[in-house]
Amino acid sequence: MNRIVLRLERRVKLSLRRVRRGTRDKGLADRCQIVLLAAKGRSRPAVAEAVGCSVSWVGRVLARFRDFGIAGLYDRREDNGTPKLHEGYLSLLYDLVDDSPQDYGYPRPTWTRELLAKLMHELTGTKVHPATMSRALKMNKARRGRPRPRVNCPWPKRHKELRLAAIRAVVEGLPADEAAVYLDEVDVHLNPKIGPDWMNRGTQKQVLTPGTNEKRYLCGAMDARTGLLTWVKGGRKDSRLFAAMLRRLPEAYPHAKVVHVVLDNYRVHTSKISKAAVAELGGRVVLHFPPPYCPDDNRIERVWLDLHANVTRNHRCGDMDELMRNVIAYLVARNRRNRPELQPLAKAA
Repeated sequence: MNRIVLRLERRVKLSLRRVRRGTRDKGLADRCQIVLLAAKGRSRPAVAEAVGCSVSWVGRVLARFRDFGIAGLYDRREDNGTPKLHEGYLSLLYDLVDDSPQDYGYPRPTWTRELLAKLMHELTGTKVHPATMSRALKMNKARRGRPRPRVNCPWPKRHKELRLAAIRAVVEGLPADEAAVYLDEVDVHLNPKIGPDWMNRGTQKQVLTPGTNEKRYLCGAMDARTGLLTWVKGGRKDSRLFAAMLRRLPEAYPHAKVVHVVLDNYRVHTSKISKAAVAELGGRVVLHFPPPYCPDDNRIERVWLDLHANVTRNHRCGDMDELMRNVIAYLVARNRRNRPELQPLAKAA
């Protein structure tokens, strides 16, 4: 009953093949393929499986072909007028996604396709299906992700901008005999950070945890010119770890008269031990503190995010020694990518 009786002349088959090869419209190519497979005597389910569509769609395509020939295979929506997803619509949608539904009077704090379609209908008069909204979001290269929490800087805007501009001027105007680094600490936990991963439908990956957590810490400095990393490691994130990093910098930059260090306002950076370490270096190291809560202006933050993504997130290490070997191996490989002729300068605190 599902067997298709469809006989085609040779010239029609050749025309269908030319259309299939020449079109950039995947839907038209699939419809041509359905007709060609049907002409070979394939059943509707067999054609549907071969093309990757539903059996009912195979029937509709063949019915259109019987009634209108090859012309019936073309998309009948071409004469529908101006496409709904035009440039103006997509531009407004782009701005909308950057906002929150609560900016438009909705109690929900996050967007759904249905809510976006509803609000866009209110703003433009154009009504689209949620599936079409998915296509619009894809055209805008929008993605679902986790927002990053942040705290507003308590400084006045002008004061904040002046401080950031002064630090950028130091970094961008470095003399040849001076260096600049971005410094920050990072935690390494034996209990793995849990993050997103690809999984097959109906399954959920398991990440074993040791139960009792252990921690190690790195204090790193990223060269503002080359991106090369220098680091020290320790068992505590305290002033001694930071002081060890400060003493390491003159060794890493023996020819630099001054090493400028851009770092955050973490309390260990201004402790008595840290101030004594800076004084001990006799002006070889100068600290530059951005305004509070300005992580985007400390470029090493991105390095630590990559470290977690590539090493610590969902890791399967059985002990801290194995995990730290993986961490150091990643940093060594990163340095080699940036400056193949240089080896990283690392020292245990």
